[in-house]
Amino acid sequence: MGMSEFYGTPDENRAIKTLQRAIDRGITFFDTADMYGPFTNEKLLGRVLGPHRHEVTIATKFGIVRGEDGTHHGINGRPSYVKKACTRSLQRLDTDHIDLYYLHRVDPEVPIEHTVGAMGQLVEEGKVRFLGLSEAAADTIRRANEEHAITALQTEYSLWTRTVEGDILDTCRDLGISLVPYSPLGRGFLTGRFQSPDDLPEDDWRRHNPRFQGENFQKNLELVEEVKRLAEKKKVTPAQLALAWVLHQGEDIVPIPGTTNPDHLDENIGALNVDLSDEELDRLDEIAPEGAAAGDRYPDMSSVNR
Repeated sequence: MGMSEFYGTPDENRAIKTLQRAIDRGITFFDTADMYGPFTNEKLLGRVLGPHRHEVTIATKFGIVRGEDGTHHGINGRPSYVKKACTRSLQRLDTDHIDLYYLHRVDPEVPIEHTVGAMGQLVEEGKVRFLGLSEAAADTIRRANEEHAITALQTEYSLWTRTVEGDILDTCRDLGISLVPYSPLGRGFLTGRFQSPDDLPEDDWRRHNPRFQGENFQKNLELVEEVKRLAEKKKVTPAQLALAWVLHQGEDIVPIPGTTNPDHLDENIGALNVDLSDEELDRLDEIAPEGAAAGDRYPDMSSVNR
């Protein structure tokens, strides 16, 4: 996402270098969405991953509708739109199939069975291999899975966002659905690189995020300082510690840390080699229990976990 929009001015050359580094380092799972850019991120992945298509897994999402000028037009989960969105994503990704196709947000105006039923037809047609949901509530996940097998739930999960624990994660595990945490580094906050909101570019979306504003920023900075202390003691970076914590939550959890920097990519990959003891996991639970972060995840929380 950050390679095309939201986190400051995009740098396509650096984005291509980062993607190529990921391929060279053995990363095989790439996540995008039609609304990133809008539309340009899928095209970017299509160009870079094309020569490696047989060795990578591509996930994309639909349902958040945007115009070419970037305007937002709400959420659409109608069956007729499902097919149109898939056709357009296939064209932009320059591929004949999507490995994992997510409903980006649940449309409150359309029964989930209708949306997932149309997505299931895409599987039957060979255009999609597996289905996923993003930011769905436990009951919605169960209803969707009854219509067609759901392979993955993508939702925010990190040391400062643990709301998925409990009902949602239990439901996924009961149904054999993997969890794909986005923003496992707290939109970069958990890396320790930000000391004030002024560290963010003027055109960075995070400036409008409640957790990056005013008193919330300062309170969340205290949480990160504790993470940094433990990371220093362990001789790893805060980002590696935060990612390692997510990875330690279960083999059915596959985080997707985003980055636009090849060096940060290498740092993230290093988290795979960070082993956490029970004592260290307990300490992280003390530092960042559910509800520890100050502020909502989004300025408008109305479209999450429906």
